[in-house]
Amino acid sequence: MYSSNGPRQRSPSPHNNGSPSRTTKKRKRSLQFQAKYSSFWRPRTCQWWTYRLQKTLHLLLLLALVILVMLGVTWIWEPHIEVTFYARRWVQREVHALAPLAGCFNPSRISPLYNLTEVRAAKRHEVQAGLPLRLGMDCYDFAATIQPQPRHAPLPGDPPRQRTNFHTYWRHDLVPFGVRQEWMLKSFFATQDLGATRLILWSTGDLRSNDMVKRWLRKFPDAFQLRIVDVEALARGTALEGSALLSSMDNKAWVDGDLIRLLVMWAFGGVWVDMDSLLTRDLSPLLEHEFVTQWDCYDKIYQPFNGAVMHFLQHSPYLCEAFEIMSRSPPARSGTTEWGSLLYLKLWRRLVAAAIPPFKVLPFCFTDARSCRLDNRLPDPFAKDRGTWAAGLGMQEGGALDQALNKIFSVHLHNQWSKAFPRNGWVERLLLRRYERALGIEAPHWDREENVFQREGK
Repeated sequence: MYSSNGPRQRSPSPHNNGSPSRTTKKRKRSLQFQAKYSSFWRPRTCQWWTYRLQKTLHLLLLLALVILVMLGVTWIWEPHIEVTFYARRWVQREVHALAPLAGCFNPSRISPLYNLTEVRAAKRHEVQAGLPLRLGMDCYDFAATIQPQPRHAPLPGDPPRQRTNFHTYWRHDLVPFGVRQEWMLKSFFATQDLGATRLILWSTGDLRSNDMVKRWLRKFPDAFQLRIVDVEALARGTALEGSALLSSMDNKAWVDGDLIRLLVMWAFGGVWVDMDSLLTRDLSPLLEHEFVTQWDCYDKIYQPFNGAVMHFLQHSPYLCEAFEIMSRSPPARSGTTEWGSLLYLKLWRRLVAAAIPPFKVLPFCFTDARSCRLDNRLPDPFAKDRGTWAAGLGMQEGGALDQALNKIFSVHLHNQWSKAFPRNGWVERLLLRRYERALGIEAPHWDREENVFQREGK
């Protein structure tokens, strides 16, 4: 019987004596587990992925905002950023320290071989602009103000003209003399007055067996010579005579190249041209000055000068003082320009401190127009032509690039010997082909390619 006054109750089973069954316990535990983990794990997993997605979107939006700001800044302003780290001790020791000159400009020490008449003669051209020439085509236009005198054939009975020596150097033990090196020779023979100049190719070994070299020796016997470097003989009468520094070399030919250029100009006078250069026009109007060149248009404070093209007279006191500095300084480290750009800076500062007029410094574009701003430097010689140059100016024959090359004096390729000039690129069309035409070398396939270039309007 059930009570009519209370809730209905189930009678206890005789088997469990009133306790829950095993099935009931398992079901309850399962329900408790599901309730616990379904309410904890699933919502938190969704929350984690949502959080990651939101963070990623925020980062992408921030990145897009930064890019837009940078584009806006560069559209309105023109940033100039260059960061270089120099050890303070090195700067103090090698740059700021200012030692006196060694006396090479004293009248009693000036060599009778130094042509004072030429040094003191009135000059026709100014080769220093007084400005860095970074804007537009200013540097190229300034170079165009320096023009040579008209060439005249010697008249009967005239004495032979004294030839100006041009020097260059090749380490045949590093890389064999080949086609790329021959282009420098061609550029000289095609652009200089061969009745008044002589190219001397210096090397550490005999290059007479090289077919390319033999060809030019036969063609221009009076304007081309080969010589083997003898540093001991070249250094006679200098502060480096008998010095162990004369044997300095490295595997890039930088240290020995910087040494040899000074030695050969001291011994013979003349113009130095790095083998990785292509001459573009007659250098004679520059040679009334003794000079080095500007490294680039940015006026690097500790590296302002370059010696890829330079000119000094025989037994110049400038070179005498340079040898004195080298003899009293630590040896140049391998792979550095410590006997190049840094040496010229030390010398320049000592000269002005002693009230001696320093050597001239040619603007960067005269010999290295690749080293300036994106909007006015020469195009990459080893990249395919883009069709235009410097804010849309033309690269075709007779165009703006062609005109600029006719104003400057040389193109410096910076030892990029492993790279090839692109077929039908600006170097080939505006320089190499013209060298061969000037030298009477027929290359009809080049003429066909130039016609294609003109038709395509590049």
